[in-house]
Amino acid sequence: MLSRLKNLGPGLLFAGAAVGVSHLVQSTRAGADFGLGLLWALLLVNLFKYPFFQYGPRYATATGESLLDSYKKLGKGVLLIYFVVNLATMFTIQTAVTIVTAGLASSLFGDFISLELWTIIILIICVSLLLLGRYKLLDRMMKIIVITLTLSTLIAVSIAFSKNTTEISVLQILPKNQLEIAFLIAFMGWMPAPLDVAVWQSLWTIEKNKTVKKYDTKTALFDFNIGYIGTIFLGIGFVLLGTLVMFNSGETFSNSASVFSKQLINMYTSNLGNWAYVVIGLAAFTTMFSTTLTTLDASPRAMTKTTQLLFNKKTALNYNFWMAILFIGSILIFLYLASEMGFLIKIATILSFITAPFFAIINYKLISSKHTPKAWRPSLAFHILSWLGILFLIGFCAWYLFTL
Repeated sequence: MLSRLKNLGPGLLFAGAAVGVSHLVQSTRAGADFGLGLLWALLLVNLFKYPFFQYGPRYATATGESLLDSYKKLGKGVLLIYFVVNLATMFTIQTAVTIVTAGLASSLFGDFISLELWTIIILIICVSLLLLGRYKLLDRMMKIIVITLTLSTLIAVSIAFSKNTTEISVLQILPKNQLEIAFLIAFMGWMPAPLDVAVWQSLWTIEKNKTVKKYDTKTALFDFNIGYIGTIFLGIGFVLLGTLVMFNSGETFSNSASVFSKQLINMYTSNLGNWAYVVIGLAAFTTMFSTTLTTLDASPRAMTKTTQLLFNKKTALNYNFWMAILFIGSILIFLYLASEMGFLIKIATILSFITAPFFAIINYKLISSKHTPKAWRPSLAFHILSWLGILFLIGFCAWYLFTL
């Protein structure tokens, strides 16, 4: 057990990538607008996405290959589809998480410089950390960040409960109008994360194998489960915070990153007291910085591997190239959409949910195929859960598209 705890890494990186916009923004908004009414959606989407995320580290440790290697085995067309989907979404995802991080930095450390400059500074810091330390530094930092985030969130929830004087309804709600349905789909799109994060997880697992000799499949699954369960509890925590502090307050969130961040922190402190500013601010900024850092590492890592497999050789389109492209692209999108944070997040999260069935189907097809050793193919229970998960994702996508 101690060796497994010591070897934690990719699972915490998953948590660092997952616990961001989905939790801080979407979960808090879910609590603020619906109370605990969408708790069913949070629990169901985590349940039905679980096998498809878990197949990432399972396949990587069982075969020594990433999911991207396997996508090519399923057909070069599958890998090409992944390349196009990732290219279409990575800039939006990176910009969305960085905008929120910059807004929180402006609120916490001062607005003496512009939001645009805060964005560039944060991206430069993240790029520098990744280029200097690569995976090893990311692995070490994430352990500290996730522990800090978990403790600060637990403290904030405990304080909110102690201050609460009203009865909390657990009545569950099914959104009916188009705006509410769109929010539900956006909420589930990144809860706990987009499904293509399974690819990132497999790549991080391969990297972990290079630094730890005994990172076998059982250790990898234990690591992943720790991170996954942690994201569920943190998601519930942020919904509770939104419910306890913001529900029925009459406050409307702004689509501007800087204004939203101030609203978020000020709304907490106005209810919990100014002394809670540091706790809330630390939880929020730590959440978003970890997501910004991990996504900035994962997308270039995935695109590098994809281009190598597509061209059957190493090319100039390496990790540094894709990081530079992502850095420049994110800044350009930010300059045009900085005042429309809410719109940008909505687009990114809905796109993630609409593409989720594709990743669910190919991940399930792969783990059940001859490319996976028999010992690590799904059990009957996992087969059933996977079928239900695919039906769940397709069903909600169809429901959303028919309500447009």
